[in-house]
Amino acid sequence: MAEQTQPTQPTKAKKGMKKGFFDVRTPITATRIQLYGSSLEELEGKIVKLDLTRSLKGKNFELRLKVAKKENVLEAEPISIELLGSYIRRMMRLGIDYVEDSYVAEMKDGKARIKPFMITRNKVSRAVRKELKDTGRKFVESYIKTRDSKEVFEDILTNKIQKELFLKLKKIYPLALCEIRIFELV
Repeated sequence: MAEQTQPTQPTKAKKGMKKGFFDVRTPITATRIQLYGSSLEELEGKIVKLDLTRSLKGKNFELRLKVAKKENVLEAEPISIELLGSYIRRMMRLGIDYVEDSYVAEMKDGKARIKPFMITRNKVSRAVRKELKDTGRKFVESYIKTRDSKEVFEDILTNKIQKELFLKLKKIYPLALCEIRIFELV
């Protein structure tokens, strides 16, 4: 009779094993993170959510990081960054239009799902909204094609990609807001 093998599950802390706080390095931000667990192996693969509102002067970004063990040190790699809905609702006004898009684009080290969000200063026609969407898509795809994921996350946090996109799109129609709402690795 054939033996049945059990699927491997993450190691759980043994009863009576002492737990403690472990430091996690985050190269993309200067934030200090500590996770509570019994061992480094137990914390490997955990997802950590980081609220960057205070460090970005009120812009409600939420950064999701995945913890990985590298040379007996825990390091958090970014998975996704999201602009929270409360920030977008605060920017919305009467008599304006917004433009959203969603697509998957190639990077040096993989693919990413990108969702840009733009708010115009006044009501605009559908043709102008379509032109904003198409031009924004072409610009972002060409921008991230030559960069790896870590560089793109840093550019979003420092507002570099949004500023360049804003300057490109304001020639079509002046915008009140131009942000990358969601950027996540696929």
